[in-house]
Amino acid sequence: MSTTTDVAIIGAGLSGLTLALALHRQNIPCILYESREASLDIGGAIMLSPNALKILDTLGVYKRIAPLGYHFEKLYFRSDDDKPVDDFDFGSEAKHGYKALRIYRYEFINVLVSMVRDAGIPVVYHKKFSHVTAESSTSVTWAFADGSAASAKLLVGADGIHSRVRKHLYPDLTPQFTNMIGVTAAVPRAQLQAGPDYPLPVTIMSPKHGAFVIAPQRADGSEVLIGKQRRLQQEHDRAGWDELMGNKAWCVDFLREGSADFPPIVASAVVDIPLKGINLWPFYLVPKLDTWAKGRVVILGDAAHAIPPTAGQGVNQAFEDVYTFSGIVAKVQKQEQSDNGEGDGAVRMAKALKNWQLGRQARVDMVLQLNDKLNKRRLPDAVKAGVFEPFDLDWLYGVDFDQMIAEWAS
Repeated sequence: MSTTTDVAIIGAGLSGLTLALALHRQNIPCILYESREASLDIGGAIMLSPNALKILDTLGVYKRIAPLGYHFEKLYFRSDDDKPVDDFDFGSEAKHGYKALRIYRYEFINVLVSMVRDAGIPVVYHKKFSHVTAESSTSVTWAFADGSAASAKLLVGADGIHSRVRKHLYPDLTPQFTNMIGVTAAVPRAQLQAGPDYPLPVTIMSPKHGAFVIAPQRADGSEVLIGKQRRLQQEHDRAGWDELMGNKAWCVDFLREGSADFPPIVASAVVDIPLKGINLWPFYLVPKLDTWAKGRVVILGDAAHAIPPTAGQGVNQAFEDVYTFSGIVAKVQKQEQSDNGEGDGAVRMAKALKNWQLGRQARVDMVLQLNDKLNKRRLPDAVKAGVFEPFDLDWLYGVDFDQMIAEWAS
């Protein structure tokens, strides 16, 4: 069994690695366990908004990823006859301190892995979490799939929507497939039949074929993501998804389907689709959970709340989780030290984590409401009605996380 540490993190993806850096900043020892190999070469790009970039800046990450991605402020929506319909603020340097940033996931992870290594935080790869074996008021012990075991004061599941750690809290819960998948590809920006002033990123909406997304990526915007969503009647297991993903010809045909009914920029975007940059994403949801913590076991990010991609807040909300969680743990530890061990640390931690979960869930609920509003504004009748009032997003991008931590830990 490994030496007991303060916090053990299951999952060395974006959430887990960032949590490790946040805990390190608070001088809280931690260790990461990851079931996959060390390279973690995951394709596709993600979008980071000011609420997450503020956190990443505080952790020293932003300055290292900023040169690697594409900076922008708005996502534009246009009709199938290429008329402007609406726009959505993904970031504003003037209002919120940061433009939005689109960056390849693997490049982001490489930066985080390097920073975790430089900080001396241990990462153990090829270690698949199995189940909790024992728990007390001060520690938790669990087994790995290889038969080994470890213990920590806190065990955190940052292991995604199909979280194995979540099974300890909810043994019977299974993420629900939404019957929707996203198919994306990467093509050169120069391929697009559109002038330099054409507003990008853009979502072009067709009543017949749905939405077609075009979003610049790479630091110079020389590459764009193109993508569509499709409804499927049945769910696949991992092997089935891998098989479907392996059918690149099907993906290309789907992206090209109905392109003649869109503006010319879409037809030009799909004329030549490199197979290497194709990705397929099944969309799953986790029902609203009563608690994200049980005893000394905690879940966060997609393990606790899978958010649809409508407002681009999935990974951004995960970063809010990890930063505020690290702050809560640090506050509770400092309170225990000031009490000279006379208080009940387990009770104090449980109360603070419950406050944290309720506060975070309230934020997630507001994001889900924002998603619903955006979805309604994309319906054909709403599109025909014209331009809408802009959203007030100060609550989302202008939040004071340290104030939240102080309130939840009090």
